[in-house]
Amino acid sequence: MSTQSGTGVLEVNSRPSLQTTALVLGGLTIAAVGLHFASSIIAPTFFALTLIVSARPLQMWLTRHRVPPMVAAILVLLFLYVILVALVIMLALSVARLVTELPAYSYRFQAIYTDLIEWLSQFGVDEQTLEGVLGDFDLNRIVGLLGTVLEGMSSAGGQAALLLVVMFFLAIDSTNVGRRFELSVAQRPNLTAALADFVTGVRKYWIVATVFGLIVAVLDVIALSIIGVPMVLVWGVLAFVTNYIPNVGFVLGLIPPALIALVDGGLSQMIWVIVVYSVLNFTVQTIIQPKVTGDAVGLSPVVSFLSLTFWTLVVGPLGAILAVPLTLFAKAVLVDAHPASRWISAYLVTDAEARKQLARFRDAKAGADPEPEAADPDAVDAVAGPEPVGTEATVSAVGGSVADGPEESGADGDDDPGAERRPQA
Repeated sequence: MSTQSGTGVLEVNSRPSLQTTALVLGGLTIAAVGLHFASSIIAPTFFALTLIVSARPLQMWLTRHRVPPMVAAILVLLFLYVILVALVIMLALSVARLVTELPAYSYRFQAIYTDLIEWLSQFGVDEQTLEGVLGDFDLNRIVGLLGTVLEGMSSAGGQAALLLVVMFFLAIDSTNVGRRFELSVAQRPNLTAALADFVTGVRKYWIVATVFGLIVAVLDVIALSIIGVPMVLVWGVLAFVTNYIPNVGFVLGLIPPALIALVDGGLSQMIWVIVVYSVLNFTVQTIIQPKVTGDAVGLSPVVSFLSLTFWTLVVGPLGAILAVPLTLFAKAVLVDAHPASRWISAYLVTDAEARKQLARFRDAKAGADPEPEAADPDAVDAVAGPEPVGTEATVSAVGGSVADGPEESGADGDDDPGAERRPQA
């Protein structure tokens, strides 16, 4: 909608109309429903994409050390396969051990249940009411649920196979993406810069989550061993896996060892477990890690928590692990890639990221380059090596995280005249 100002200058009202807002919200709702019905394909495919782009620096490092691009891609792929298979095996063994060990604690749970009812009845609480409320808690149901989880892990072979196959084709395809990425730079520079930031953010997120997960798992195993809680390795694996779940992973990793400590060593041992987890896990996962992760990916803790709920609803259980990467991708495509919608970023990012964007905006208003800032090459790829020249410089200037170096471009990289070969928008 246009208006005529008093100075005769035609001004454009940039505020979206009600119809436009309704169409956007309706489109996003339809997209979310479509993602839900295709979640069995979308979730493992996106997971595979994030793993491949996260391992890209290792592939580039191998290529720069005279490893053939195809061999480097296969080596990185095998490295990722080993990590995934080892994690799945450890998780399956942990669940299987729980299934076999928990029935031995059944009578202890029953004794604690009886003592709790008798203790509460002393305060005038009706025993029948308590039995109706607490009677739903049955250890056999928990064992049955764990058995269902174990069967679900074995029946999820279809998604696992899709994940491995997609990773294979993405790894092979990553050996030569320079020309396609350059074409994207020439035709959609804003979108390309946004996707480059997404690659940087998701790579940092996986690294930070994995490092802190290992730290928390080791600390928990040591602390639980000192306290004397059984099955410490199982709880260590659980702490590592739940660390990938934003915000609530700490609680999910605390409840099982606390209950086992209660039936094995009594109330005092359970209290020690809760205190130790609160000191170690809460400090590391809830205070330190969100600060580091927030600075790495630029999402506020509130957005991270809401993304957990939303993506779990949309794409299923795998959405809990992919909540932050999926939110980063949606932000890159729907917000950062469009100058008119970048104001939304103010409500999604951390204060540190807001300061960076505000400084960038002020530089643009002062006459600096108004184009979106490209991903930091040092942050994107710590082993980037010498600056590329010619066409490759154009690619890496916007998205150094996925651009191929000269050694990955084959013969075309030797006779590339630079600007003369650059595709036109």
